[in-house]
Amino acid sequence: MYIPTFDDVKEAQKRISPYIHKTPVLTSSFMNELSGAELFFKCENFQKAGVFKVRGASNAVFGLSEEKAVKGVATHSSGNHALSLAYAAGRRGIPVTVVMPHTALEAKKAAVYGYGGSIVECEPSTSSREETFAKVVAESGADFVHPYNDPRVISGQATCSLELLEQVGKLDAVVAPIGGGGMVSGTCLALSNVAPETKIYAAEPKNADDAFRSFKAGHIIADDAPVTVADGLKVPLKDLTWHFVSSHVEDILLASEQEIVDAMKLIWQRMKIVMEPSSAVPLATILKNKNTFAGKRVGVIITGGNVDMNKLPWMKS
Repeated sequence: MYIPTFDDVKEAQKRISPYIHKTPVLTSSFMNELSGAELFFKCENFQKAGVFKVRGASNAVFGLSEEKAVKGVATHSSGNHALSLAYAAGRRGIPVTVVMPHTALEAKKAAVYGYGGSIVECEPSTSSREETFAKVVAESGADFVHPYNDPRVISGQATCSLELLEQVGKLDAVVAPIGGGGMVSGTCLALSNVAPETKIYAAEPKNADDAFRSFKAGHIIADDAPVTVADGLKVPLKDLTWHFVSSHVEDILLASEQEIVDAMKLIWQRMKIVMEPSSAVPLATILKNKNTFAGKRVGVIITGGNVDMNKLPWMKS
């Protein structure tokens, strides 16, 4: 297992800069008063393809040799990594195939097709996803770009928190959502090198709390198909992301489904920005744990904004 270094992050930052946005950091006096902290929202919902995962996907795609690139890339993903890899592959002009659960948001499927990708559907479980994907790679010989357990991907995601510190200066803490742990691992990789005093918190849905249980148990506990409104946070930790989470994360904080939806709605209403349920989990946990963050400068990573506008979680079915 290759563990990426800070040199990998610096190389990634140079490699991907032509293909990504330097996303803005927004603040809100209302959110500061409500939380009792000074919050800095890193808005990856304004990123290319609407999500932070473009960073890692672009680093993987543009780091490929010409020989490997010819055969294209492939992955399995519930959506955001899928459309991010399709975006990056499209920019390089190479083929991309994605295994997606048939329950994935139509908006995310449409984005993959829009960037020129091909989709193979599977059942909405980690086991079905991985079995279907194995067949795809065996047939195509494409380079596997794992959604998060890949040193190239983690190095790319690390550029987000690096950029955040360049924009706002010293932070007491950074809170990011956790599913498989790609963004949190990148945050750990960057901050442990440039700001080791900054505490890193992972925010997770209570309905998909395998990372929380893993953290408390001291080893990976994987759920196969949890059910949560935060569709981007259903996947389990893997060995590489576990390395970073177990080594550098201060704590993993949980939020209920209602708390996630309430936080999402609050950000839409007060900050006027579109973000998906997974991105609301950090704010939900901050509001639930005010004593932990009171009086501190806190970075909040809003990971993406790809939502189905016809199925917002507060709408009546």
